[in-house]
Amino acid sequence: MSAYGTSFPLWRASAGALWQDYTRHAFVSGLADGTLPRAAFLRYLTQDYLFLVHFSRAWALAVTKAETLDEMRVCAATVNALVGEEMRLHVETCAAEGINEEMLFAAEEAPENLAYTRYVLDAGHSGDLLDLLAALAPCVLGYGEIGARLQGDARNTPYHDWIATYAGPDYQALCHMVGDLIDGAVRRRLGETPEASPRWPRLCDRFTTATRLEVGFWQMGLVA
Repeated sequence: MSAYGTSFPLWRASAGALWQDYTRHAFVSGLADGTLPRAAFLRYLTQDYLFLVHFSRAWALAVTKAETLDEMRVCAATVNALVGEEMRLHVETCAAEGINEEMLFAAEEAPENLAYTRYVLDAGHSGDLLDLLAALAPCVLGYGEIGARLQGDARNTPYHDWIATYAGPDYQALCHMVGDLIDGAVRRRLGETPEASPRWPRLCDRFTTATRLEVGFWQMGLVA
């Protein structure tokens, strides 16, 4: 399992059992072994498309919160990867099922989607880049971790394309880039011993709350 830097593993550990609830959720298991109902997958993809719209806005907000050009470049590259690459998976998969992009964009947001996306955006608007990154990290790096774990034994699942997207070299490179961004942002703002900073517990809480909202997002996909 890739660490994606040094700060992320500490935040992941601070989330405790919630991290396992998220990365090994029944929805994830259904993706891996192919037992996930197709209707549940399409319901999730529709909501995740809407999620990525707001997620892209949050990463665009990160550009304005950045303090260096290097931070700006990574945040801007992440926006491009989300809008230009990751959302394509959703559009192409749903189009094959008769759901075009206009229908995706016009879909009604589920309460779990509203709660998660607005939490992330509020973290960015009310805090600084670290607050925003702590709220963004569970999704970006959690999906990378899930994809990397599932790729070896999920070749025959009908959801192989989904798994391959997050296990693939492009997404994994993005995860390492974001992990480095987080580490640099932490050092720049909290110094070489960030865990000693009075801000550290709040950042861990941000990460843990976003992880809990990820669990709710998977569960939303399973509910008809």
